[in-house]
Amino acid sequence: MWQTIRNAWKIADLRKKILYTLMILVVVRLGSAIPVPFLNSAALQAMMTADGSLLGYLDVLTGGALSQATLFALSISPYITASIVIQLLTVAIPPLERLAKSGEDGQKKLKKINRYTTVALAVFQSIAFYFLFKNGYNAVSVYNNSIANVLVALTIVATFTAGSMVVVWLGERIDEKGIGNGISMILFVGIVSRGPGAIYGLIQNFAKGPQYYVYVPLVILLFVAMISFIVVMNSAERRITIQYAKITRGNKMWGGQKSYLPIKVSMSGVLPIIFASTFLAIPGTLKSFIDPQGTTGFGRFLGYFNYNTWLYAVLYFFLIIGFNYFYIAIQYNPVEMANNIKSNHGAIPGIKPGRSTVEFIQKRINRVTLAGALMLAVIAILPIILGSLMGMNISLGGTSIIILVGVALDTVRSLESQMMMRHHKGFLE
Repeated sequence: MWQTIRNAWKIADLRKKILYTLMILVVVRLGSAIPVPFLNSAALQAMMTADGSLLGYLDVLTGGALSQATLFALSISPYITASIVIQLLTVAIPPLERLAKSGEDGQKKLKKINRYTTVALAVFQSIAFYFLFKNGYNAVSVYNNSIANVLVALTIVATFTAGSMVVVWLGERIDEKGIGNGISMILFVGIVSRGPGAIYGLIQNFAKGPQYYVYVPLVILLFVAMISFIVVMNSAERRITIQYAKITRGNKMWGGQKSYLPIKVSMSGVLPIIFASTFLAIPGTLKSFIDPQGTTGFGRFLGYFNYNTWLYAVLYFFLIIGFNYFYIAIQYNPVEMANNIKSNHGAIPGIKPGRSTVEFIQKRINRVTLAGALMLAVIAILPIILGSLMGMNISLGGTSIIILVGVALDTVRSLESQMMMRHHKGFLE
C-alpha cells in the first residue's frame, strides 16, 4: 500500500489530486470542530455514553462531531441512509429500476433523487435531534421570549442541515477533482480521528490492575489479526468456470475460450452491519427519548438491548447474517446470470443450461454468502465480547475496522488503476 502511495506521489497529476483530497479532509475536520450555537456540548457528551443508542453509533460515523455539537454533526449519515433507501427502492419500484439500468443518464437522475432525499432526511434528523436535545437532555438554550426560542430552533436545524449538505458537497469534490471515493474518505477520516482517543483509553486500562498488562496487548494482537483477516477475505472469491462454445462465421472462428464467474466472499461489504446496527439501536434511542435513567419497567426492558449486553450480541450476530442474505438476494439474480451465460453461448462444465445452471449458481452464492456473513458477524461481535469479558471499553469496534480496511483497499486500487492508465499510451501517440 505504501509503495503504491509513493509511486502515485511521483506523478505530478496524481500528486495534485492527493493534495486536493487532503485539503478537503482538513476542511471536514475543521468543520467538525466549529460548535453550533445554543447547544451545550457537555450535556451531549454525557448523553453519548448511553451504550446501544443510535446517537452513539452516529457519533462513531461522524468522528465525534455529534457529541461535540459541531457544524458537521450529521456528517454523511443522511447521505448514507438516503443511498441505502434509494438502492432498495430500485428493486421494489419499476421506474427506479429502469433508471438504474438506463446508463449514464439514468444514473444522473438517480443521483439527483438521492440528493433530494438526503436533504429531506437531513432536515428530519435535525428536527428530531433538536427536540431530543431540548426535551430529553436540556442541552438547548431556552429563553423567556417565545420568538427567541423559535429562532434558536431554526438556527440549530438550519445549521445541522447545511453542515450535512456541505459535507456531501465536499465528498463530491473529492470524486470530481481528487482521488475519488469521496464519501468513503470522509467516513474514513472521521473514524481515524477517534484513534488517539481509543489508544488513550487502552492505556488507561493499565491502572485498573495487573491483569490488564496481559489484556491490553492481547486486544491489540487480536485487532491486528482482524485487520489481516479482513484484507484476506476482501480479496477472497469463489470462481465458477464458464466454457464458451466455438462459433464459426465464414472463415473466422470466435469463442472456444474458458472464463470464470467470480463470486466474492464479501459481496455486501459493510452494509449488513449498518442495517443491523441501526435496527438494534432503535431500543436504545427510544430509551433516550422515553426513560433515559431506566427507572420504569419499560426503560429497564429497553436497557437489555444496550451495546454491552449478551442479548445485543446474539441478536446482532443473527441480524448481520439475515441482512447479508437479504442484501445479496436483491443484488444478485441467478436467473439473470444464467441467461447472460446462455446468451453468450457459454455453459458451466457438467451443468445443463437453464434451470440446472440457475440452481448451481444459487447454491454457490448461498455457500459464499454464508461464509461472508459469518465473517462479518464474528468481526462485529468480537469487540463486544472482549469488552464484556475483560471489562474494557473498546471504542473502535468491528464495524469501524471493516470500514477502515475497506476504504483503504479501495483507495489503493483507485490509485493503482489511475497510475496504470497513465502508463499506457494512447493509440494515436
